[in-house]
Amino acid sequence: MPSTEKLLHFLSSSLICAAGVGLLGYGMSAEWASAKMACGPNNSEFNGSSSLRIGLFSGTEDKIDCPRISKLGEEVQVFNRLGKIAGAPVILHALVVILLALALAGSVGSILVSLYNSFSNPYQTYMGPIGVYTCSGLSVCVASLALILYVANAYIGQMFETLVKADTPTAVLKDININLKVGFFLLIPYICFNMVIILVVYLYVHTAYTRRKEQEKPTEDAPKEIMMY
Repeated sequence: MPSTEKLLHFLSSSLICAAGVGLLGYGMSAEWASAKMACGPNNSEFNGSSSLRIGLFSGTEDKIDCPRISKLGEEVQVFNRLGKIAGAPVILHALVVILLALALAGSVGSILVSLYNSFSNPYQTYMGPIGVYTCSGLSVCVASLALILYVANAYIGQMFETLVKADTPTAVLKDININLKVGFFLLIPYICFNMVIILVVYLYVHTAYTRRKEQEKPTEDAPKEIMMY
């Protein structure tokens, strides 16, 4: 039966991980970014505008004379629009979603391994602390990569320009102002939660190893004459 100390460490790590899953799950359903840009029929006339608010899968757009088209609260299906103009934006956005799904899978694995360690002693197998390190480490890596790719897609990959031009191909756009929203920023505490999980488990393993080595010292330091009997 695991000690109370081990029970507390692994139960707390599973609870922290569950909180991280809740954060990421909410973040994936929330808004990730908004953008506003000037819109016109050519490079010399920009009388209209387009404003978008999007999550990972859907959002809304307000068009005002963009160009000569005005619609408020128009629904935006992100993958459908990006897919109309094949290229980097849709590929990068798909990678972001896939990486976040992998992060969730890693967190679920970390919860299961932590709970298993709370009530059993798998020692140094992959179901032990190594399993927690692997699952939580995977979540940290893929979530961090998703964060970087989303920023690159929004600011460098012209994702918002593609979303507008997929619906109005003749539009000419400029003065694009992008703001990241709560869904994106929730990735940061999610990553931190997983790093805390790794730290909590490591501290238990380090403490247990140090205690075990200290218990072995009396036998190692005993005189050889005593050791013979």
